[in-house]
Amino acid sequence: MLREDVFVISQAVAWIQEEPIWLCTVLNTYGSSPRSPGSLLVAKKNGQYSGSLSGGCIEEDFIQRIKNSEYTEASQIVRYGRGGIEAKVNLPCDGSLDVLIEYLPNDDNSLNYLTEIQNALLGYTAIIKKITLPLGGEIQTADNAELPTQIEHDGDNIQLYIAAPPRLIIAGISTVGVYCANFALTLGFEVIICDHRNDELARFANQIPSQVEVVNLFPARYLEENGCTPNTAIVSLTHDPRIDDLTLMEAVNLAAFYIGAMGSVRTSARRRERLARSGGMSLNEIERIHAPIGIPIGSKTPPEIALAIMADIVAYKNGIKGNLSAKQQAPQLSAVSP
Repeated sequence: MLREDVFVISQAVAWIQEEPIWLCTVLNTYGSSPRSPGSLLVAKKNGQYSGSLSGGCIEEDFIQRIKNSEYTEASQIVRYGRGGIEAKVNLPCDGSLDVLIEYLPNDDNSLNYLTEIQNALLGYTAIIKKITLPLGGEIQTADNAELPTQIEHDGDNIQLYIAAPPRLIIAGISTVGVYCANFALTLGFEVIICDHRNDELARFANQIPSQVEVVNLFPARYLEENGCTPNTAIVSLTHDPRIDDLTLMEAVNLAAFYIGAMGSVRTSARRRERLARSGGMSLNEIERIHAPIGIPIGSKTPPEIALAIMADIVAYKNGIKGNLSAKQQAPQLSAVSP
């Protein structure tokens, strides 16, 4: 699930303590659809809602049906678009989507149910939500938190694996880092910038979006003290070996799905030599580092470099780990004597 869905569930937790709610999840999309599977919307009887199913295409029709007391089974699926309900504003390019609708009464069971989902999205745990239509959902603890939300739908049986949204930790602020932060927010990532250099933080203060968490701490110290979830990407973008090297030495001890550092092929090769010789890192640890970082699109300007970086991160987040990374261009590291 994406960052905005954390807010949706938090709103659901607040509302369920006052009245029944409808919790809606996009299960599948066909053709063009503005929202991805796993996207959430929560609504009240009076038509107030939070979140989105289609970016505005079907919400008016959907909310009116809730106000008309439709969808009162514990769980059901409705389809909008081709082969389903036609709203006043159709989905683009003749697309369609399936929506799981859960009607949750105002009671302690519903509050506990939503709180467990909220905790998963906040990164405290990972859960599996199982539903057999038209019954209510059940929550089970998942074995790990390695992936964002995944959905399995087989007839009346639905299973949703729910974990924290993807997170990007940027070690050291820079122009490229600012562009990465903006791209990442648009893509639904939580973004944290760590930097101990007050002058650099002040220089970029007006360019950092308000949604970004800024931590005034040496990046390696932040990683050492806070760790990260497996849904985290860590990038060091300063060109300062004192920051980049120590960040990477700490990052390879964590469960991050992506670790990268900016620099040319030559700079990256020298860094790998230092990490092996002085940092005591193994070949397997060094191979986790994407350096040069990003996919090879011939990027030259800061926004182009940031685009290449975020494209590579998204590819790895989505399980595409082929020859996209620019690190494939770099010579392989051979064993280095101490």
